Amino acid sequence: MLDKVVIANRGEIALRILRACRELGIPTVAAHSSADRQLKHVLLADEAVCIGPPASVDSYLNMPAIISAAEVTDAVAIHPGYGFLSENADFAERVEQSGFIFIGPRAETIRLMGDKVSAIRAMQAANVPCVPGSDGPLGTDDEENLRLARDIGFPVIIKASGGGGGRGMRVVHGEATLLDAISLTRTEAGAAFGNDTLYMEKFLERPRHIEIQVLADGQGKAIHLGERDCSMQRRHQKVVEESPAPGITEEQRTKIGHRCVDACLKLDYRGAGTFEFLYQDGDFYFIEMNTRVQVEHPVTEMVTGVDIVKEQLRIAAGEGLKLNQQDIVIRGHAIECRINAEDPETFMPCPGTITQYHAPGGPGIRVDTHVYNNYRVPPYYDSMIAKLISYGGDRPTALARMRGALSEIVIDGIKTNVPLHRRILDDGHFQAGGTNIHYLEKMLGL
Repeated sequence: MLDKVVIANRGEIALRILRACRELGIPTVAAHSSADRQLKHVLLADEAVCIGPPASVDSYLNMPAIISAAEVTDAVAIHPGYGFLSENADFAERVEQSGFIFIGPRAETIRLMGDKVSAIRAMQAANVPCVPGSDGPLGTDDEENLRLARDIGFPVIIKASGGGGGRGMRVVHGEATLLDAISLTRTEAGAAFGNDTLYMEKFLERPRHIEIQVLADGQGKAIHLGERDCSMQRRHQKVVEESPAPGITEEQRTKIGHRCVDACLKLDYRGAGTFEFLYQDGDFYFIEMNTRVQVEHPVTEMVTGVDIVKEQLRIAAGEGLKLNQQDIVIRGHAIECRINAEDPETFMPCPGTITQYHAPGGPGIRVDTHVYNNYRVPPYYDSMIAKLISYGGDRPTALARMRGALSEIVIDGIKTNVPLHRRILDDGHFQAGGTNIHYLEKMLGL
């Protein structure tokens, strides 16, 4: 097993990684900004190294500082969590070149999947279904782009190859606005991502967001852990996730899961990963692959009994994957609500001091959080402060337990989106299951 791991992240995921390391007997180093000296994982880690001032660019995105933290503490590996540098191929490469283990895929895999055009080509080669589209980058020939859009069929969506998180997209409903949309998106993409490459896809008008969790050891073995439904979104940001996805049959799960596993083997993939799909009318369409642990991984852990973070650590240590596909059985149902420090109506971030915190409890309730009484939520980072997870033998039980947990949780001193989650859980369409990715915004009148 790994001798010592640097946790190059913050918040609940850093604490989650620390706990997994402790279970495996791995000493930990918390690499933190000066604003995060009082984070729970920093206080609990075996060692802590301040890697810079509050701003992310000077701390959690500071590659030399993180690698130096590994050097001065004699660590052997770096876990990037999610966000920050977790999908930065240059960082993974520099970690490995510096003699440390990057707990994640190889740099070339991250680079391949990080570019949407190359990712789609790789999936097509691996027989993973993709959204009908340009099958490559858009050129600058206006007539060719118009012809391509006609062949695909309106509406189409223009996407930045280097985009993500809902940025770098523009929906076009007719020929009259296509060329202006391409020009504007290209300019925005170049400014935002340093890469103005675009591609075009058919715009699906009422899809669900279904994703497949995979584990692969890079030694010729891969498995999938079923699917998650992440369709409750606002501005392409997930709000509620669940597993298994309502209405997805065992046959569908097996078919798309095996295709994802085959793709992992063709890619020589290593670590945890997620294939994200749009799902409409019984068909799956690949949109991207996340080459890291996901925010919503707990719902998969609850229904499979597999500790995904511990599996990441074992794979990074060179252990072959011990689990076989037949070992993975989906039992019960799990739901996750992302608790953010934000105004539940305007969605503006609300940093500040939590004057009172009380975690809900009871059967099937899990809370992943780094907060505590008198913890100060800083203004420098993402507003998520907790993940509330419920589990039940079936979906109605998981829903009932989540409603109970949302009525029990107390976070005073700042505004949170807990009222929004209560509203979602009381919504009849959500309770019925199968809402599409546009439903939440329509429900909120956005």
